[in-house]
Amino acid sequence: MAVTDEAIEKIKAMIVSGALRPGDRLPRESELAAELGLSRNSLREAVRALALMRVLDVRQGDGTYVTGLAPQLLLEALAFVVDFHRDDTVADFLAVRRLLEPAATALAAARIDTATIEALGDRLDALGPHPSVEELLAADGEFHRTVVRSGGNAVLCSLLDGLAGPAARALAGYALTEDAVSRMLHEHRAILTALRDRDAEAARSWATVHIAGVEQWLRSAD
Repeated sequence: MAVTDEAIEKIKAMIVSGALRPGDRLPRESELAAELGLSRNSLREAVRALALMRVLDVRQGDGTYVTGLAPQLLLEALAFVVDFHRDDTVADFLAVRRLLEPAATALAAARIDTATIEALGDRLDALGPHPSVEELLAADGEFHRTVVRSGGNAVLCSLLDGLAGPAARALAGYALTEDAVSRMLHEHRAILTALRDRDAEAARSWATVHIAGVEQWLRSAD
């Protein structure tokens, strides 16, 4: 494994230095192994590992390429790892979301376009005052993804997407508690009003309240 780790670090260094850029094709295996002072076997293992991390793209019959290195691509592995969480760590994942999502919501206050705000309002109206839990959960996920994407920070968006699994499972339990549906709808509308008013601090505060409610319920239920 130490040899494979060394090979990974050497390929990484080529990418970080700019010797290999997004979309570039790697030299032939024999040439690259000689250039880096590696065995072909260790190079092959490193390429396999970096392909799993979506850093490299192995195209059968064509060669190996550096991917576009987009945040959403590189952070896909986060969602996979997060799905292995234990039940006793869900609150910790929610705490991380509580730190990140209000910041993303505040960013959106300055950047979200009017058409998106109106579309979000129409979707809330369509839910009505008494949606089913399933309808509410689907709408909640769409609402927050749209707001976070509107903030314009691709890394932040990808990180929050990676944390979505534990948050959704916690929310499913929270939504069954008394008055949770009406609270969630009220908080969505408050966030939307802050976005419409371009009030970043109000948007941040309401997003914090929204997530903290679920987190507090989860911790008190333990």
